[in-house]
Amino acid sequence: MSDAVLRLDHVNVVRDGTFLLRDVSWEVSAGQRWVVLGPNGAGKTTLLQIASGRLFPTAGSVELFGHRLGTVNLLDLRYRVGVVSPALVETPPREERVLDAVVTAGWSVLGRADEEYDQVDLDRAATLLTQFGCRELRDRRFGTLSEGERKRVLIARSLMTDPELLLLDEPASGLDLGAREALLRRLTRFAADPAAPVSVLVSHHVEEIPVGVTHALLVRGGQVRAAGPVAEVLTAARLSDCFGIPLDVSVAAGRYSARLTAGPPSRRRAVSAAV
Repeated sequence: MSDAVLRLDHVNVVRDGTFLLRDVSWEVSAGQRWVVLGPNGAGKTTLLQIASGRLFPTAGSVELFGHRLGTVNLLDLRYRVGVVSPALVETPPREERVLDAVVTAGWSVLGRADEEYDQVDLDRAATLLTQFGCRELRDRRFGTLSEGERKRVLIARSLMTDPELLLLDEPASGLDLGAREALLRRLTRFAADPAAPVSVLVSHHVEEIPVGVTHALLVRGGQVRAAGPVAEVLTAARLSDCFGIPLDVSVAAGRYSARLTAGPPSRRRAVSAAV
């Protein structure tokens, strides 16, 4: 039996005559941690919409947990997918207490009313907040949190249903250096947990990849440019091809960095002008 959690087979997504995704084939298997990289407009968010079951392809097939989309009730699958993305899911009300913002995910609602939750649910929400360094925030209002705190709370919320697949859409975007590093440290610990779900993290920057990612997918213009084990994909040649500029890539202690290739002044000016 296949251990594929997600499988796309020759998927196209077309809107107003434009290909958002073109002939994308991709398989995510149990135990893997993926990062999806590409420039703006590459199709990354569309790919997450497909992966979360929130968008059907124009052509091709998609399987989630062995079930082909279009042949199964999506409500039976979506609770098995955790999503952290302002583009795909709504965020809790600003006045919502942080603990309630997490526990309500177990019932797929936003905003706690007068419903009662079992102690086991409240304990799980508190444990998840602790796991992501938010224990002291449980009684704060969601709208009073910093951007970094909100993102950690939203990850905790996405895990409330104990999903088998976790989709993270640019979780470090907009964070200052300290908040970014704190989040990546938590994600690194999370990736090392054998009980953690399969994960797919979308980013623009290799510097935002936590240690522990096992595979990488590079997309440009709605097409896959490379896919496979992270060390084979995150090379200077492949990243340069994906982003359309010459890049030097380095890795230290499992963390990647990329910068414009150093070269003759005339060459650097020409590349800068093109960018």
